[in-house]
Amino acid sequence: MEHHVYFVDALFQGRRLDAFLVSHLPAHSRSHLKGLIETGLITVDGARAKPALRVRRGQRIEITIPPPPPAEIAPEALPLDVIFEDDELLVVNKPPGLVVHPGAGRPGGTLANAVLARVPQMAGVGSALRPGIVHRLDKDTSGLLMVAKTPRAYRALQSQVAARTVSRTYLALVDGVLARDEGTIDAPIGRHPHHRTRMAVVPRGRAAVTRYRVRERFAQHTLVEIQLVTGRTHQIRVHFAHLGYPVAGDPVYGGADDLTIRRQALHASRLKFTHPTSGRVLEFEAPLPADLSAGIARARAEGFSASRRKGTPQHRVAQRDSRKRKLR
Repeated sequence: MEHHVYFVDALFQGRRLDAFLVSHLPAHSRSHLKGLIETGLITVDGARAKPALRVRRGQRIEITIPPPPPAEIAPEALPLDVIFEDDELLVVNKPPGLVVHPGAGRPGGTLANAVLARVPQMAGVGSALRPGIVHRLDKDTSGLLMVAKTPRAYRALQSQVAARTVSRTYLALVDGVLARDEGTIDAPIGRHPHHRTRMAVVPRGRAAVTRYRVRERFAQHTLVEIQLVTGRTHQIRVHFAHLGYPVAGDPVYGGADDLTIRRQALHASRLKFTHPTSGRVLEFEAPLPADLSAGIARARAEGFSASRRKGTPQHRVAQRDSRKRKLR
């Protein structure tokens, strides 16, 4: 961990913050320093700032630079909820709060560390820092993840992901009441133009397609079943925020935490793919974790949308009662 404190002198009066940093820390690239600014690890007079800020004489610039990730990861005997395992792969039900693999500022305590402790021979399958990791889930997204144990399985599963033959289904609770019963969101995703740690729908982003179907409508929220066609970073969270219905509890993309779930209400509930050696189609389902089940129960207790109850159990009961009254 590096820690530096500088005071702006007259020579740098009016210069951009990122330019000031590059001149004082030549061992670090401008893009790396911009990332540190945007994540709050570089402050000006104790406050967060933007890379384009024009600094003034006498201002105090404080810089914290986390250590780089290790060249390889260490096995850690962390608990894993393994729902399937054979000689070629594992399927894990990841809890919320668990990071999938090490990165900057997170050298250990990840799912990859735990898998390596369980299967030491996986070291180097795929890459040294992401052994066996074929696809990822965000830290606070729960649910199903497949991990390759052999180079052969890794190549085969990655090919399936690239060919979009892996079926990944999610359940999400979003803010607001979706009007359509189902739909497709086809909007390109790339880095946010101003907040580089976030993603956004941008004209020159990578193609991103999400399909959804409403499962239940509540007074202020909607429970949605989601099918990923592509797999961009934060795709579901970005797409639903773009529609104006952010995932409930999402602190990055605007979801309110009025249901006290304390994370984004997103769960990878089903996973379907072809076994890399036997050719057998495998399908798995993970039940909702307790925090998300409780959040949905609280949304349900708020009541149901008066305008769009179609398809809910309450709507079907109301239809049945109405038919009975007409027959009397």
